Amino acid sequence: MSLFKANSENPFHGPHQNQKVAHEGKDLKDASVAMIMVHGRGASADSILGLANEFDHQNKIAFLAPQANGFTWYPYSFMAPKEKNQPGLNSGLQAIYDLVEKALSEGIEKKNIIILGFSQGACLASEFVARHPDLYGGLIGLSGGLIGDSVSAKNYEGSLKNTPVFLGCSDVDPHIPKERVHETEEILSELGAKVTKRLYPGMGHLVNEDEITEINKMIDKLI
Repeated sequence: MSLFKANSENPFHGPHQNQKVAHEGKDLKDASVAMIMVHGRGASADSILGLANEFDHQNKIAFLAPQANGFTWYPYSFMAPKEKNQPGLNSGLQAIYDLVEKALSEGIEKKNIIILGFSQGACLASEFVARHPDLYGGLIGLSGGLIGDSVSAKNYEGSLKNTPVFLGCSDVDPHIPKERVHETEEILSELGAKVTKRLYPGMGHLVNEDEITEINKMIDKLI
């Protein structure tokens, strides 16, 4: 299976292009570290940026959050066949790509760009990094996993070059089966990422203090 890769030469045009991008923290042109934050279903760019208040060094980081058209990146479960979630899926991947390119154009190295997502946003962020492997500052997948009715390492190619990855999720999340979190860990590891995975017993569909601690550890290494 050949998976879509977002690009600059022939960019995908869909529902999430030309949408708002919310900003917090340091101006992108003055920052050396950027974090792209991808919100979940029914949420907003502004709401995911609120999570940045929990992070250390927030005044040294440029936080960028794309807004999904209609507050939803794709219509069905992340475990539906990929084609059912088009054109939202490809459009969302292009939105993340464009923000990575924007950060690069302002002089921020890719190794200093963290991509974070929660829930539907975590699925989109994980899928983006797997389809566009390179050395990033980090991938943070909070209650999410790779997208599709099935996932396989053979569908991805390239190297993540020891990119640090944190995957956190409840072991009984009603939206994210723990089996998909395990599969995501395995595939990202095969792509060369350094993955830390935490499954939290009985946790709801939320972000907990231990996850914030792990995010701050990742940030500390870049500042």
